[in-house]
Amino acid sequence: MKLKDDEKQRAIAQATFRLVAESGLAALTMSDIARAANIATATLYVYYPSKDELLVRLYEQAKTSTAHRLMHAYDPKAPLRARARGVWLAMLHNRLAHFAEASFQEQFAASPWFRERSQRMVASTMGAFSEALDEGRRHEVLKNVPVALLAASFIASVREAARLIRAGDLADDEASRVSAFSMCWDALKA
Repeated sequence: MKLKDDEKQRAIAQATFRLVAESGLAALTMSDIARAANIATATLYVYYPSKDELLVRLYEQAKTSTAHRLMHAYDPKAPLRARARGVWLAMLHNRLAHFAEASFQEQFAASPWFRERSQRMVASTMGAFSEALDEGRRHEVLKNVPVALLAASFIASVREAARLIRAGDLADDEASRVSAFSMCWDALKA
């Protein structure tokens, strides 16, 4: 059996992310992915035996990579607002620099493929940030609402700021980022 090629695996991932960002998860086929990755469909099945397996594995790989990029900016000793700002800015940068990958993750998380295994994986990769939100809630720095709602509001703020920047409706500069984060923080704080 031939060894799997890292370059082909990267091409498969990038093709999948791009196709999902362009056409959505439901329209995705293995033959479309193979064509976009410049490999034979039979070769794609050597790497991933099914569309289900491909999607789950790519999601887990993408989520792990994203978590590393985001948590690199996380300083657990910093004040809560500074920690939140670091993660918010890292999320925005990630979404702008890796738009197709972020779109894939978002669509996957809203799909039937997002099962308990993926949910546990997300909880473990972003646990420190969730704990910080809970800490802020317990210390009455943040609103006393479920952590899931705080996280959803935080992420939605990043998503919309990135959408505005990509559309050219918001300048991609420090002043805009400071203003957007401040609005997010004001929405979350107690």
